[in-house]
Amino acid sequence: MQLGQVRLSSGAVVVMALDRGNLYPLDMNRDPQIRSLADVLHQPDPVATAQKLISREPVLRATDCEFLAPINDQEIWAAGVTYKRSKVAREEESQGAAQFYDKVYTAPRPELFFKATAQRVVHPGQPVRIRADARWSVPEPELTLVISPRGQIVGYTIGNDMSSRDIEGENPLYLPQAKVYKGSCAIGPVITPVAHMPPLGEVEIRLVVRRAQQTAFEGRTTLTQMARTPQSLVEWLLRDNEFPHGALLLTGTGIVPPDEFTLQPGDLVSISITGIGTLTNPVA
Repeated sequence: MQLGQVRLSSGAVVVMALDRGNLYPLDMNRDPQIRSLADVLHQPDPVATAQKLISREPVLRATDCEFLAPINDQEIWAAGVTYKRSKVAREEESQGAAQFYDKVYTAPRPELFFKATAQRVVHPGQPVRIRADARWSVPEPELTLVISPRGQIVGYTIGNDMSSRDIEGENPLYLPQAKVYKGSCAIGPVITPVAHMPPLGEVEIRLVVRRAQQTAFEGRTTLTQMARTPQSLVEWLLRDNEFPHGALLLTGTGIVPPDEFTLQPGDLVSISITGIGTLTNPVA
Protein backbone atom coordinates (compact mmCIF):
# COMPACT_ATOMS: atom_id res chain seq x y z
CA MET A 1 0.00 0.00 0.00
CA GLN A 2 1.05 3.56 -0.75
CA LEU A 3 -0.57 6.84 0.26
CA GLY A 4 -1.02 10.14 -1.54
CA GLN A 5 -3.49 12.63 -2.87
CA VAL A 6 -4.98 13.20 -6.30
CA ARG A 7 -7.13 15.70 -8.10
CA LEU A 8 -10.18 14.24 -9.83
CA SER A 9 -11.63 15.53 -13.09
CA SER A 10 -14.24 17.36 -10.99
CA GLY A 11 -11.44 19.33 -9.35
CA ALA A 12 -11.91 17.65 -5.98
CA VAL A 13 -8.75 16.68 -4.08
CA VAL A 14 -8.93 13.19 -2.60
CA VAL A 15 -6.63 11.47 -0.09
CA MET A 16 -6.11 7.96 -1.36
CA ALA A 17 -4.44 4.61 -0.95
CA LEU A 18 -2.82 2.99 -3.98
CA ASP A 19 -2.83 -0.79 -4.11
CA ARG A 20 -1.98 -2.93 -7.15
CA GLY A 21 -2.72 -0.09 -9.54
CA ASN A 22 -6.11 0.67 -8.01
CA LEU A 23 -6.86 3.95 -6.30
CA TYR A 24 -9.03 3.74 -3.19
CA PRO A 25 -10.33 7.01 -1.71
CA LEU A 26 -10.14 7.46 2.04
CA ASP A 27 -13.44 8.44 3.65
CA MET A 28 -12.48 11.26 6.02
CA ASN A 29 -16.00 11.33 7.47
CA ARG A 30 -15.26 8.11 9.33
CA ASP A 31 -12.92 9.82 11.79
CA PRO A 32 -13.44 13.48 12.78
CA GLN A 33 -9.81 13.73 13.92
CA ILE A 34 -8.42 13.00 10.45
CA ARG A 35 -8.85 15.60 7.73
CA SER A 36 -5.70 15.35 5.59
CA LEU A 37 -3.00 13.05 4.26
CA ALA A 38 -0.65 14.36 6.94
CA ASP A 39 -3.18 13.43 9.62
CA VAL A 40 -3.11 9.84 8.35
CA LEU A 41 0.68 9.73 8.17
CA HIS A 42 1.11 11.13 11.66
CA GLN A 43 -1.02 8.46 13.34
CA PRO A 44 0.84 5.79 15.38
CA ASP A 45 0.04 3.26 12.61
CA PRO A 46 -0.61 5.04 9.27
CA VAL A 47 -1.34 1.81 7.38
CA ALA A 48 -3.92 0.62 9.91
CA THR A 49 -5.50 4.08 9.92
CA ALA A 50 -5.73 4.11 6.12
CA GLN A 51 -7.26 0.63 6.10
CA LYS A 52 -10.00 1.82 8.46
CA LEU A 53 -10.81 4.77 6.19
CA ILE A 54 -10.51 3.05 2.85
CA SER A 55 -13.41 2.57 0.47
CA ARG A 56 -12.92 -0.81 -1.18
CA GLU A 57 -14.56 0.28 -4.42
CA PRO A 58 -11.84 1.94 -6.55
CA VAL A 59 -13.13 5.11 -8.16
CA LEU A 60 -10.35 5.32 -10.74
CA ARG A 61 -7.24 3.62 -11.94
CA ALA A 62 -4.04 5.41 -10.99
CA THR A 63 -3.54 6.47 -14.60
CA ASP A 64 -6.90 8.27 -14.74
CA CYS A 65 -6.23 11.06 -12.26
CA GLU A 66 -3.74 13.81 -11.51
CA PHE A 67 -1.32 13.03 -8.72
CA LEU A 68 -0.46 15.91 -6.40
CA ALA A 69 2.62 16.27 -4.24
CA PRO A 70 1.93 14.18 -1.10
CA ILE A 71 2.34 17.06 1.31
CA ASN A 72 0.15 19.40 3.33
CA ASP A 73 1.80 21.91 5.67
CA GLN A 74 5.17 20.26 6.30
CA GLU A 75 8.48 22.06 5.83
CA ILE A 76 10.93 20.60 3.31
CA TRP A 77 14.59 20.33 4.29
CA ALA A 78 17.56 18.77 2.51
CA ALA A 79 20.91 17.21 3.30
CA GLY A 80 24.04 17.65 1.23
CA VAL A 81 27.30 15.77 0.62
CA THR A 82 25.96 12.46 1.93
CA TYR A 83 27.41 10.41 -0.96
CA LYS A 84 31.09 10.30 -1.95
CA ARG A 85 30.17 11.10 -5.58
CA SER A 86 28.47 14.28 -4.41
CA LYS A 87 31.49 15.21 -2.29
CA VAL A 88 33.82 14.87 -5.28
CA ALA A 89 31.49 16.90 -7.51
CA ARG A 90 31.22 19.72 -4.98
CA GLU A 91 35.00 19.82 -4.63
CA GLU A 92 35.42 19.98 -8.41
CA GLU A 93 32.97 22.85 -8.83
CA SER A 94 34.29 24.83 -5.84
CA GLN A 95 38.06 24.67 -6.03
CA GLY A 96 38.49 27.52 -3.58
CA ALA A 97 36.34 25.85 -0.95
CA ALA A 98 36.96 22.16 -1.66
CA GLN A 99 38.25 21.54 1.85
CA PHE A 100 34.89 22.42 3.36
CA TYR A 101 33.06 19.76 1.32
CA ASP A 102 35.67 17.20 2.33
CA LYS A 103 35.29 18.17 5.98
CA VAL A 104 31.48 18.00 6.01
CA TYR A 105 31.52 14.58 4.32
CA THR A 106 33.55 13.10 7.21
CA ALA A 107 32.32 15.32 10.06
CA PRO A 108 29.79 14.11 12.62
CA ARG A 109 27.51 17.09 11.84
CA PRO A 110 25.86 16.87 8.38
CA GLU A 111 25.05 19.68 5.99
CA LEU A 112 21.34 20.49 6.40
CA PHE A 113 19.46 23.35 4.79
CA PHE A 114 15.91 24.58 4.34
CA LYS A 115 14.64 23.78 0.84
CA ALA A 116 10.99 24.81 0.45
CA THR A 117 7.60 25.36 2.00
CA ALA A 118 4.76 23.03 1.08
CA GLN A 119 3.13 25.73 -1.04
CA ARG A 120 6.29 26.04 -3.19
CA VAL A 121 6.63 22.35 -4.01
CA VAL A 122 6.16 21.28 -7.63
CA HIS A 123 3.59 18.53 -8.24
CA PRO A 124 4.36 15.40 -10.28
CA GLY A 125 4.09 16.18 -13.98
CA GLN A 126 4.42 19.93 -13.46
CA PRO A 127 7.50 21.92 -14.54
CA VAL A 128 10.58 22.29 -12.38
CA ARG A 129 12.70 25.31 -13.30
CA ILE A 130 16.29 26.26 -13.97
CA ARG A 131 17.35 29.70 -12.79
CA ALA A 132 17.51 32.35 -15.51
CA ASP A 133 20.87 33.55 -14.17
CA ALA A 134 22.46 30.08 -13.99
CA ARG A 135 24.62 28.46 -16.66
CA TRP A 136 25.02 25.01 -15.10
CA SER A 137 21.90 23.37 -13.65
CA VAL A 138 21.22 19.76 -12.69
CA PRO A 139 18.50 17.66 -11.08
CA GLU A 140 19.41 15.86 -7.88
CA PRO A 141 17.40 12.65 -7.32
CA GLU A 142 16.97 11.94 -3.63
CA LEU A 143 15.23 9.54 -1.30
CA THR A 144 12.96 11.74 0.82
CA LEU A 145 12.04 10.96 4.41
CA VAL A 146 8.54 11.71 5.69
CA ILE A 147 8.87 12.70 9.34
CA SER A 148 6.05 13.01 11.87
CA PRO A 149 5.78 15.79 14.49
CA ARG A 150 7.13 13.21 16.96
CA GLY A 151 10.31 12.97 14.90
CA GLN A 152 9.67 9.49 13.54
CA ILE A 153 10.24 8.39 9.95
CA VAL A 154 6.77 7.28 8.85
CA GLY A 155 7.34 6.88 5.11
CA TYR A 156 9.44 7.55 2.05
CA THR A 157 8.89 9.44 -1.19
CA ILE A 158 10.95 10.86 -4.09
CA GLY A 159 12.45 14.34 -4.20
CA ASN A 160 14.16 16.37 -6.93
CA ASP A 161 16.53 18.93 -5.39
CA MET A 162 17.13 21.18 -8.41
CA SER A 163 20.53 22.88 -8.17
CA SER A 164 22.49 25.62 -9.92
CA ARG A 165 26.01 24.22 -9.71
CA ASP A 166 27.78 27.27 -11.10
CA ILE A 167 26.20 29.57 -8.51
CA GLU A 168 27.10 27.34 -5.58
CA GLY A 169 30.54 26.71 -7.09
CA GLU A 170 31.28 30.43 -7.29
CA ASN A 171 30.89 30.75 -3.53
CA PRO A 172 29.43 28.26 -1.00
CA LEU A 173 27.66 31.18 0.68
CA TYR A 174 25.47 31.36 -2.44
CA LEU A 175 24.03 27.91 -1.67
CA PRO A 176 20.56 29.27 -0.75
CA GLN A 177 20.32 30.98 -4.14
CA ALA A 178 21.58 27.85 -5.91
CA LYS A 179 19.06 25.65 -4.11
CA VAL A 180 16.03 27.72 -3.12
CA TYR A 181 14.09 29.43 -5.89
CA LYS A 182 10.79 29.13 -7.72
CA GLY A 183 10.28 25.61 -9.06
CA SER A 184 13.39 24.17 -7.41
CA CYS A 185 11.79 21.25 -5.55
CA ALA A 186 9.50 18.48 -6.78
CA ILE A 187 8.06 15.78 -4.52
CA GLY A 188 6.01 12.64 -5.17
CA PRO A 189 4.15 10.90 -6.60
CA VAL A 190 3.21 8.85 -3.52
CA ILE A 191 4.47 7.94 -0.06
CA THR A 192 5.42 4.37 0.81
CA PRO A 193 4.86 3.77 4.54
CA VAL A 194 7.84 2.34 6.40
CA ALA A 195 6.12 -1.03 6.85
CA HIS A 196 5.71 -1.44 3.08
CA MET A 197 9.17 -0.25 2.00
CA PRO A 198 11.78 -2.85 0.96
CA PRO A 199 14.99 -3.04 3.02
CA LEU A 200 16.90 0.20 2.38
CA GLY A 201 20.02 -1.76 1.45
CA GLU A 202 18.14 -3.06 -1.60
CA VAL A 203 16.88 0.34 -2.76
CA GLU A 204 18.17 1.71 -6.07
CA ILE A 205 17.79 5.29 -7.31
CA ARG A 206 17.71 5.90 -11.07
CA LEU A 207 17.77 9.22 -12.93
CA VAL A 208 16.89 9.61 -16.61
CA VAL A 209 16.89 12.93 -18.48
CA ARG A 210 15.22 12.87 -21.89
CA ARG A 211 15.86 15.54 -24.52
CA ALA A 212 14.21 15.60 -27.94
CA GLN A 213 13.09 11.97 -27.53
CA GLN A 214 16.65 10.88 -26.72
CA THR A 215 18.35 10.00 -23.44
CA ALA A 216 20.58 12.94 -22.57
CA PHE A 217 21.75 11.46 -19.27
CA GLU A 218 21.15 8.34 -17.21
CA GLY A 219 22.61 7.34 -13.86
CA ARG A 220 22.05 4.95 -10.99
CA THR A 221 23.10 4.55 -7.38
CA THR A 222 22.00 2.64 -4.30
CA LEU A 223 21.40 3.66 -0.72
CA THR A 224 24.37 1.53 0.30
CA GLN A 225 26.53 4.38 -1.05
CA MET A 226 25.21 6.84 1.53
CA ALA A 227 27.75 7.84 4.16
CA ARG A 228 25.00 8.60 6.69
CA THR A 229 21.87 6.77 7.76
CA PRO A 230 18.41 8.28 7.37
CA GLN A 231 17.89 8.06 11.13
CA SER A 232 21.07 9.99 11.88
CA LEU A 233 20.01 12.77 9.50
CA VAL A 234 16.65 13.01 11.28
CA GLU A 235 18.34 13.15 14.67
CA TRP A 236 20.48 16.09 13.55
CA LEU A 237 17.50 17.85 11.96
CA LEU A 238 15.60 17.65 15.25
CA ARG A 239 18.38 19.16 17.34
CA ASP A 240 17.07 22.41 18.82
CA ASN A 241 14.23 22.32 16.30
CA GLU A 242 10.62 21.27 16.24
CA PHE A 243 8.14 20.53 13.48
CA PRO A 244 4.53 20.73 14.67
CA HIS A 245 3.31 19.88 11.17
CA GLY A 246 6.03 17.33 10.46
CA ALA A 247 8.75 17.63 7.84
CA LEU A 248 10.15 16.10 4.68
CA LEU A 249 13.91 15.61 4.41
CA LEU A 250 15.71 15.05 1.11
CA THR A 251 18.73 12.88 1.90
CA GLY A 252 21.30 13.93 -0.72
CA THR A 253 22.27 12.61 -4.13
CA GLY A 254 24.74 10.03 -5.37
CA ILE A 255 24.05 10.71 -9.06
CA VAL A 256 25.95 13.63 -10.59
CA PRO A 257 25.94 14.26 -14.36
CA PRO A 258 29.28 15.09 -16.04
CA ASP A 259 30.51 18.67 -15.96
CA GLU A 260 29.56 19.29 -19.59
CA PHE A 261 25.91 18.45 -18.90
CA THR A 262 23.34 21.09 -17.98
CA LEU A 263 19.56 20.94 -18.05
CA GLN A 264 17.72 22.73 -20.84
CA PRO A 265 14.10 23.92 -21.10
CA GLY A 266 12.05 21.11 -22.58
CA ASP A 267 14.02 18.31 -20.91
CA LEU A 268 12.05 15.61 -19.08
CA VAL A 269 13.44 14.46 -15.72
CA SER A 270 12.39 11.06 -14.35
CA ILE A 271 13.52 9.77 -10.96
CA SER A 272 12.71 6.19 -9.98
CA ILE A 273 13.27 4.69 -6.53
CA THR A 274 12.71 1.05 -5.63
CA GLY A 275 9.56 0.57 -3.59
CA ILE A 276 8.14 4.02 -4.36
CA GLY A 277 7.73 4.59 -8.11
CA THR A 278 8.73 7.32 -10.55
CA LEU A 279 8.57 11.11 -10.27
CA THR A 280 8.56 12.82 -13.66
CA ASN A 281 8.73 16.57 -14.35
CA PRO A 282 9.39 18.62 -17.47
CA VAL A 283 11.94 21.44 -17.24
CA ALA A 284 11.04 25.11 -17.74
